[in-house]
Amino acid sequence: MDTQTLWQIVLADLEVQVGKVMFQTFLSQTKLLELSDQTATIGCTQPFLLSLIEKRYYPLIKKTLDSYTKLDTTLLFKPISGPPKTTIDGPLFHVKPQQNMSTSRVRLHPEYTFENFAVSSSNQMAYAAATAVSQKPAVSYNPLFLYGGVGVGKTHLMQAIAHIMIKNRSQTKLTYCTGEEFTNEIIEAIGNKSTVSFKKKYRNLNLLLIDDIQFIAGKNAVQEEFFHTFNAIQQSGGQIILTSDKPPEEIPRLEARLQSRFEGGLSIDIGPPDFELRTAILLIKAKQRDVALPINLAKLIATSVENPRKLEGVLVRALTESQTQGVPLDEDLIRSILGKTAKKVEKTAVSPQKALQVVASYYHLTLTQLKGAKRDRAVSLPRQVLYYILRSELNVPLVDIGNIVGGRDHTTILYGVRKISDLLQVNKTINGDILGIKQQLLE
Repeated sequence: MDTQTLWQIVLADLEVQVGKVMFQTFLSQTKLLELSDQTATIGCTQPFLLSLIEKRYYPLIKKTLDSYTKLDTTLLFKPISGPPKTTIDGPLFHVKPQQNMSTSRVRLHPEYTFENFAVSSSNQMAYAAATAVSQKPAVSYNPLFLYGGVGVGKTHLMQAIAHIMIKNRSQTKLTYCTGEEFTNEIIEAIGNKSTVSFKKKYRNLNLLLIDDIQFIAGKNAVQEEFFHTFNAIQQSGGQIILTSDKPPEEIPRLEARLQSRFEGGLSIDIGPPDFELRTAILLIKAKQRDVALPINLAKLIATSVENPRKLEGVLVRALTESQTQGVPLDEDLIRSILGKTAKKVEKTAVSPQKALQVVASYYHLTLTQLKGAKRDRAVSLPRQVLYYILRSELNVPLVDIGNIVGGRDHTTILYGVRKISDLLQVNKTINGDILGIKQQLLE
């Protein structure tokens, strides 16, 4: 395999791992100049950008490259004077839809449109709110605050709104950035004594989109400036859309006045995609790459991979291996990629009622106790485990879970789900409980 083809494959893998926005900003502009004596020389025409890539992505690039070369490589980053002699047209199967100058200028991804967004019970409320905002910005919900785990579609919906607003009014003044980038801009403006131009850039917008707004929490100067920016945009009739991994009330060290502003609009939890949605996502991603993915293969991947970010990774890997190795895109190839993670399709769906019975039995409780009002740990922890199972494994909406367990508020359910998710990272007992319950659910 030549270095150009190898780097195309590595780029495809990196795009899935870091996300499309960060990939386009940083890694898409790199080139593998040489691979010799276990040293990979990576070039870029922008020295400053190259330095950032080395600091931020060295371990990830090395790990990804080594996985394909089976070598223990050392990365050497080298500036290129002028354009590369040969160009790489993005990773293999990279989608290249038409972009107009407006969307490319503000870094909107051309694929992140409502047409390319698959809808199911886990995200239908967020989808409905986003479409309403796109038609009546600053009227329907302002701000619109979308939160959820990695890869559930927060950025997609946010940018889909921007695409519609630009289409309806080409002169829309908007900015898209991450919470980290907003922070860095403020720090740079203070250091360069250019805060006036910073304020002019942000406070006169029709639409402000900020991903991972939780990043500004705990940074006093940044929160101060964002508070005034928020007020200025809202008061002038502009729309604000924010995303986070947590709801406003759960973001640590977020100023109370900002939490109040965030909660003054509409906050929506986007849950993990269920099996049907994961299948639909795969079919959409394949279609964008002009590949006719058989639905049985999409279902196989969707059954075996629950992480939405990994879905596209498996698809890209399958398409890449099919092309580079000259093998058909079939079930054998998919299973070889999935390896030990592949699971058999379950013939029957697990009902919420069965989950109630299994959890109660596992912890030696009655259904009345599990659904009751007692808050001692002997009951509250199993109850939170039930929330987690219903939400994460069965994809039951928060409001429905609240109704199932005795009319509890959805914020209580969310708190319980997140608590168990955190405990799973450090508590072996909870890990064992969840595995045991899941096993009983499938019996």
